[in-house]
This record gives sequence, C-alpha cells and structure tokens, in this order.
Amino acid sequence: MQAKAVVLLSGGLDSATVLAIARDQGFACHALSLDYGQRHRVELAAARRVAAALGVVEHKIIGLDLATIGGSALTDPAIAVPQAPTEGIPVTYVPARNTVFLALALGWAEVLGAQDLFIGVNAVDYSGYPDCRPEYIAAFERLANLATRAGVEGAAFHVHAPLMRMSKAEIIRTGIGLGMDYGLTLSCYAADAAGRACGCCDSCRLRAAGFIAAGVPDPTRYVAD
Repeated sequence: MQAKAVVLLSGGLDSATVLAIARDQGFACHALSLDYGQRHRVELAAARRVAAALGVVEHKIIGLDLATIGGSALTDPAIAVPQAPTEGIPVTYVPARNTVFLALALGWAEVLGAQDLFIGVNAVDYSGYPDCRPEYIAAFERLANLATRAGVEGAAFHVHAPLMRMSKAEIIRTGIGLGMDYGLTLSCYAADAAGRACGCCDSCRLRAAGFIAAGVPDPTRYVAD
C-alpha cells in the first residue's frame, strides 16, 4: 500500500509543484485547500483543476473565515494589495495562516493515518513571510509530534517543504520535469473573476521572473492580454 500524505494545495505554482513532487515520491496524495476569506478566492478553481489533473485520492476544501480578524490585504478589502515592491514583511502576510493551515492538515492526517504533510513554502524567491522559514517548519514538526495522539503513541509526523531552498526558476523546471501544466495554476493576489492575473502584485512579479529565469514560456493569463 502507498503511504498517505496530506498536501496543502492553494492552486498556485508552488503548491502545485509540491503536489507533483509528493506524487512522484510515491505518496497517495490527499489535497487540502482552504476557503479562508481570501480576496483571490478564484484560486480555489485552480486548486480543483490541479487536483483533478494530478489524480489525487481526495481533494477537500475547508471553509474558515480569517477575514473576521483581518490584518492582511488578502482578507481585508480596506487594505490595498501592493502593486510595487515594499520593505519588510508585506501587508499581504496573513496572520498565522500557515500555522492554521498546517494544523488543519495535521488533523486530517491523523484521521487518515498519514504521517506526512507537504507544504509549498520557500525561503529563496518569496515575499519575506515569517511562516515560510525552515525554522518555522522544524518547529511545527516538533509541535505535531508533541500535540497529537498519533505522535504520543509513536507515529512520527514529518512536514515536507521540498521547495524551501529552490529559486522560482528551479521550482518551475522541477515541475516541468514532472509533467506539470502551469497553465492550470493561479498565483495572483488580485486576480479577476475570470482567473486572469493582475501582473503587478508581488506574487505575479515573482512568478513572471521565475519563468523568464527558467527559460520557459509563461502560460499565465493576464488582465492586460
């Protein structure tokens, strides 16, 4: 039997690549997406496309409303999504998002009898979010093994972040090598209802630069096209 894994899947380039990697490593993949009150909710349609294309065992979408606490341009329409680079941690940081997401993935993994969690965080070409660092991933893995019945009873959880030290170009090349169709994905923080990217936000800029550096045609649909 294949070992089971829970893979966090936003519908973006990075999480889609992580799903392709987990599948290539032989895991039976259970994809988890979060409808968390994000302004770019259209990304969930991309997550559904990616999950179907990569043949996951199950794709679960959990609803929660992080917009009720706000504090981020991604959940509060009163805070503008930056259209130019900014200093420090940007306003697109969602307070405790990865901790909440990983906690839900951990709970599902415990129910499934899975010991492996996959997340697409990156510490090279990224926006400077504190919950995308290797120290954070290591800390959450320790928590997972301390705070669960499965962990206490000897089932060792592992949190995999295979993109952690890759550049965006390396991520794209890795995905292409695994047959990933990036035309299915959406990375934009301000995409329109049709799933067209703005081309200006931080996520769009990192994605576009990655395709250029990888020497791969960018399949992204932009509003200006």
